[in-house]
Amino acid sequence: MRTAPDPADAEAALAAVPGDQRVAVVDAGFVGHVHALRLGLTDPRFPASAIPGALTAQPAARQALTRAVARTGVDPEVVAKSLEIDGTDVHRPELGELVAAVPADPQARNEARQALAAVDDEAIRLRTAVKARDGFFTTYCISPYSRYIARWCARRGLTPNHVTTASLLVAVIAAACAATGTRVGFVAAGVLLLASFVLDCTDGQLARYSLQYSTMGAWLDATFDRAKEYAYYAGLALGAANASGDDVWALALGAMVLQTGRHVIDFSFNEANHDAEANTSPTASLSGKLDSVGWTVWARRMIVLPIGERWALIALFTAFTTPRITFYMLLIGCALAACYTTAGRVLRSLTRKARRTDRAAQALRDLADSGPIAELVAKVGKTATAPVVAAVGAAAVVAVSALTDFGSAWPIVAAAVYCVTSGLAVARPLKGALDWLVPPIFRAAEYLTILFLAARADVQGALPAAFGLVSAVAYHHYDTVYRIRGNAGASPHWLVRAIGGHEGRTLVVTVLAALLTPTDFTLALTVLAVAVALVVLVESIRFWVLSARRGEPAVHDEGEPA
Repeated sequence: MRTAPDPADAEAALAAVPGDQRVAVVDAGFVGHVHALRLGLTDPRFPASAIPGALTAQPAARQALTRAVARTGVDPEVVAKSLEIDGTDVHRPELGELVAAVPADPQARNEARQALAAVDDEAIRLRTAVKARDGFFTTYCISPYSRYIARWCARRGLTPNHVTTASLLVAVIAAACAATGTRVGFVAAGVLLLASFVLDCTDGQLARYSLQYSTMGAWLDATFDRAKEYAYYAGLALGAANASGDDVWALALGAMVLQTGRHVIDFSFNEANHDAEANTSPTASLSGKLDSVGWTVWARRMIVLPIGERWALIALFTAFTTPRITFYMLLIGCALAACYTTAGRVLRSLTRKARRTDRAAQALRDLADSGPIAELVAKVGKTATAPVVAAVGAAAVVAVSALTDFGSAWPIVAAAVYCVTSGLAVARPLKGALDWLVPPIFRAAEYLTILFLAARADVQGALPAAFGLVSAVAYHHYDTVYRIRGNAGASPHWLVRAIGGHEGRTLVVTVLAALLTPTDFTLALTVLAVAVALVVLVESIRFWVLSARRGEPAVHDEGEPA
């Protein structure tokens, strides 16, 4: 019979450990797999975690642990229940086939040891390193071997951030190869782009395999994915010009706008329904039924053109066709995917009975990225049909920018109307069924206005400058999303005001197009792109570095494939 240690002794032992360190309480009779202990005691994402026979607490939960031990003793299961009663969230990882037990007698101990020997925990560890929900290409063409690369990296002390950085470098080299404009360069670019994607899968698998989750890592992974893709678009555009003088910058910018728009739709819809009450819908029910039919699951995942399928498409067409054809195929694929996902989400929103929370409304308002002009209008105006009002203003400024001659004053008038409608759209909390469409509408209006005005300038360098400006603004919008996902709040208000908000930037670009010559307009777009990039990058890097230094809870995105 085991005797429990004296609570006072246990409390003294806990007090002897520095307060900034994690502590664990493990029953002396514990029988289980090493990986079960690893899952229960080393995951950095949770302040407290427990499995049968073991409990851990990070610094944030140390005081609560000490109080619980003083009251109940050191039985991990009893302590865990006491922590939960006191209001501390205790994470209990899903162990599956893994063994974790405290046998009560010799027979139970013998049975536990037999179960322990019957299961290969390393095989389970390797299998669960792969994301549970992923695209067809990633699941069947990448993950079967990338998981072994992840294990190789773990055994050599490499971190997910090392692999993420390597993936970025390989993608940049791929973009440089594409920029050469030679067939050899295009083939090399396609191969290297796929190699970069293998590393992109490996970094997440390494994080899951070794439980090396971090705030900085999640941000780098998400940010570098966008940087790689857009850098590659630019490389293709340069390669087309070097190969045959073909100007495909408008297609490159269009692909970036469309892909970013798809992500904004995803982000807005998910945030709007993050904690919606009574979240039911016949459309969602039908989707659940389709998931029971095996082939429909993969078909639906492929239709949305996730990052694996998208990069495979880009790599294949880069190697064997031209940049123009590559962009055409990418635009067609992304457009079909956007129509499919948006239609489904609109149907879900219209048919579900849900009450959206203040948190969801605030997230949508943050994603809207409204500047001082829209804020001023919002204070004096009210509207009950936010998406309609936003769409009217967006359609006006985009259509006028696309259809009038460069230098016309009409885009300024349309942009002024857009500023007013943008303010009216956010004048009340965004809790309507389709209010999640407001941020995507704003993104489309701003990005497409810049694209069309640059195209209308019809001068060398205008579209690349517009590409740079949209890239800088898109980075700001993605950064806002990642902050919200990490429960860190949106970008600071001063930053949004400093770069004008979406409506302010749109107005400025239309004024520049009306007042300047095409050549001067190109220079102005370049200056604006550099200025916005510097401001948002400096603030973003400062924020994420400080977050990592403060030891804020680690995050790891296991959501939809990007």
